[in-house]
Amino acid sequence: MSDPFELLLFSVDPTLVRRAVAAGVRGIVVDWEWRGKDLRQANAGTEINAHTLDDLLAVRAATPALVVCRINAFGPQTSDEIERAIKAGADEVLVPMVRSPMEVSEVLHLARGRCGVGILVETLAAVGAAAELARLPISRVYVGLNDLAIERRTPTIFTALADGTVARVRDAFGDVPFGVAGLTLPDAGFPLPCRLLIGELIRLGCGFSFLRRSFHRDTAGRDIGVDVPRLEGALAQARQRTAAEIERDRAELVGRVHGLDAELAVV
Repeated sequence: MSDPFELLLFSVDPTLVRRAVAAGVRGIVVDWEWRGKDLRQANAGTEINAHTLDDLLAVRAATPALVVCRINAFGPQTSDEIERAIKAGADEVLVPMVRSPMEVSEVLHLARGRCGVGILVETLAAVGAAAELARLPISRVYVGLNDLAIERRTPTIFTALADGTVARVRDAFGDVPFGVAGLTLPDAGFPLPCRLLIGELIRLGCGFSFLRRSFHRDTAGRDIGVDVPRLEGALAQARQRTAAEIERDRAELVGRVHGLDAELAVV
């Protein structure tokens, strides 16, 4: 039997956190990453949070579920951020914009086994060092499509899914819990339908993904106690596809991404 797929919700709203965990969300992400992000992602239409230590404390108090704190990219502040995150109850820290195994080794040294250490592969340097990074005792790895697209200068964030880049990174990490993309309701999603992203995540053998801006938008005013199980059901159903159905869904995803790339390249 396959391990449960982990849905990790970005939120610092204690009421929503409790409802989401009761509905089946496996963990909560508190997002401290902000340093240099506004310049790096200028005009990219991305989400930039500025969650605080108090937010992390409030989330920890609200749930016994997994709590992940995304800190800033490795730098002089990393040691202090790790200490504060651990003291506030984070089960894992998530390190963005990784560029070398040395950085991750230093974070692991600073954490000293007191919390898990996950990484975001969202730079060309990290893609190139995937095999080396995979040898480190990290708790999870997530491919950040937004920043990877910015660095690669691809027309859309989904190009890395269509051209095999994500699959190659995934293969390098073997049994390390692996995630990519963000999910929303199974019948929603733009410009790619969420059903195709669900199919691709299952095809790649992913074990988790994030619920962020699109999920918050698409579930506003709805019953999350119904919507989370619906999403879990769609993930389970994707695992039951035949080889022909998997290939069909993959072909549709690639075709749609190529269409988006061509459209944006002209613009």
